[in-house]
Amino acid sequence: MKIKNSYPDAVVLFRLGDFYETFDDDAELASRELEITLTSRTMGKNLKIPMAGVPAHALETYLARLVKKGHKVAICEQLTDPAKSRGLVERDVVRVVTPGTILEASLLEQDSNNYLASVVEEGDQVGLAYVDITTGEFAATQIDRARLLPELERISPAEILVPAGEDPPVWLPSARRESSSNHSAQDFEAGFPLTHLNPASFDLDLASDALLTHYGIHTLESFGCEGMPLVARAAGSIVDYLSQTYKTVTPRLSSLAVYSSETFMALDVQTRRNLELFQSGRWENRQLSLFAALDMTRTPMGGRLLRRWLGQPLLDREELERRLDAVGYFVNESIKRARTRDILSEVSDLERILGRVQTDTVVPRELIGLRTGIEAADPLSEALKGQEAEKVDWLQGLVTSVPDVVSLVERAINPEPAGSVGEGNTIREGFSPELDELKSASSNARSFIAALEQRERERSGIRNLRVGYNQVFGYYLEVSKSNLEQVPEDFIRRQTLANGERYITPELKEYESLVLNARERVEELEKSLFKQVCAQIGNYADVIGKLAGAIALR
Repeated sequence: MKIKNSYPDAVVLFRLGDFYETFDDDAELASRELEITLTSRTMGKNLKIPMAGVPAHALETYLARLVKKGHKVAICEQLTDPAKSRGLVERDVVRVVTPGTILEASLLEQDSNNYLASVVEEGDQVGLAYVDITTGEFAATQIDRARLLPELERISPAEILVPAGEDPPVWLPSARRESSSNHSAQDFEAGFPLTHLNPASFDLDLASDALLTHYGIHTLESFGCEGMPLVARAAGSIVDYLSQTYKTVTPRLSSLAVYSSETFMALDVQTRRNLELFQSGRWENRQLSLFAALDMTRTPMGGRLLRRWLGQPLLDREELERRLDAVGYFVNESIKRARTRDILSEVSDLERILGRVQTDTVVPRELIGLRTGIEAADPLSEALKGQEAEKVDWLQGLVTSVPDVVSLVERAINPEPAGSVGEGNTIREGFSPELDELKSASSNARSFIAALEQRERERSGIRNLRVGYNQVFGYYLEVSKSNLEQVPEDFIRRQTLANGERYITPELKEYESLVLNARERVEELEKSLFKQVCAQIGNYADVIGKLAGAIALR
C-alpha cells in the first residue's frame, strides 16, 4: 500500500516471481483494459483483495496496451533475491512509463520521433521544450503564443507537460479547453496528451538547477538561452520529470539546442493537412502522404530526419543549396549511390540502441546491431571519395569510426546471443576466465549426472531407471513400482508416486549442488559483465550519437 500510495495516478505492476501483479482498483482496471482474468487473494478472515497478473516475459505487450490507452504505469521490481531474503522481499518502483517516456522498440514507430514536450506561458510569450529520450534529441524555443499550435502540430508530441492549476492552458483552442480537465493525470480527450505537474517543477530556479545538475555545468550560457527564462523553465521541467520517471538511470540527452522558429517556414495546422505531409486527409491514410512518397531512406534514423525536415522547411538559402548539392551528387553518381544504399541497409537504429544502452534496457542482440552500424562508418567514407566529392565534404567530416566499441563488442558478446542476459549464452567465451570456468564446471557436472543414469542402471539391474529434475526436488532417480525390490540400499526415498518412487543419493546431490550453484553464479556474473560492457559503451555515447546523425544524413 505504501508504494501504491506514492503513485496514486499510475497502474502499479509488482514483480512477483515470473509475473507482474496488480491489486485492488489497479487489478480491476488491468483486467478490463488487458482482458485478463481477475482473481483475488484472501487477507484476514473476510477480506479478499482483487488481483490480476501478466507474465514477465510478455511485459512489453501489455505495457503497450496500457500506455496506448492513456495510462501511466509504474514498474515495481524485486530489489533482493527471494531465495536469499529473510522475511519480505524488498521492492521499489524503478521506472514510471508514460506516453512520452517509452524506450521499448516494440512500442515505437521506427520512422517517427516520440517526443515529450513541456509548455510554459507568461503573457503572450511561450516557452516550448521537447525531447525524444529514445534518440537524445533535446530542443527548446521561446515564441509568441500564436506560433505555439503550429509548432506542436509539427512535433506531434506523445505527451505535454503543463503546470497544474484551476484553468486549462490559455493556448488550447476553446473547444479543447472546454473538455480539458486539470483534475486528471492526463487529458487525452482534448486532442493534446496533457500531464499536469506541480507548478514548482516550472520554477525558474528549480528548473535551472535541474539542467545544471544533469549536464554537470555551472551556467546555462553555453545553451544560448540568455534572456529566455521560459526556455529554461520548460527544459528544466522535462529534466525534472525524467528524474521522477526513471528512478535508477536517467536517459541520455544531447546538449540542449535552443532554436529560433524564424529560421523555418511556419506552417499552420490547416496548411499541413492540405499538403497531406504525413497523412492523406481524404482517406486518413499515411501511405498516401507526401512523406510516404518521398521516403526512400534505408535507416530508421534517416526516416526520422526526413520527417523532421519535411515538417520544418528551411528558410536559410545557404543551407538549402548545400543540401541540394549533396542530392545532386548522389543523383549523378549512381554507382556510389547504390553502394551507399547497400551499406546503409545493414545499419541498425544506432540512436535508439544507444538510448537503451544508457538506460539498462538494451538486449544482447542490439549490441551486435550497434557494432555492425559503427563498422559502416569506414565503408561509407570510402564510398564518397573521388571526383565531385567536395560537394559532400561536409558529410565526410561528420563520420567518425569508433573502433574501441567495435573491438569491445566483438570480444565480449556472442555473435548469436540469447534473447536475454543471464541464460549463459550472452558473453563470448574467452572474455571472462571466471565465467568460462563456471560454465565448464556446470557442463562437467551435467555430463556426470547424465552418465550416472547408465551407471546406476548397470549397478542396480533396473533397466528403466531414469534421472529426472524438477524445481521442487531437484535431481532424482525414478524407479517404477515393478522394480522397487531391486533398489540399492544407499538410495534415499524422496517422493512416492502412483507408479513408482523417486530417490536421491549423496553423490547425485553433490553434483546437483555443483550444477545449480554454477548456474546461479553464471547468471549473476553474466548480468554483471553485460552491465560493465554497456557502461564502457556509454563512455562513447557522444561520438556514437554524432555518427548516428551523420549516417541519418545519407
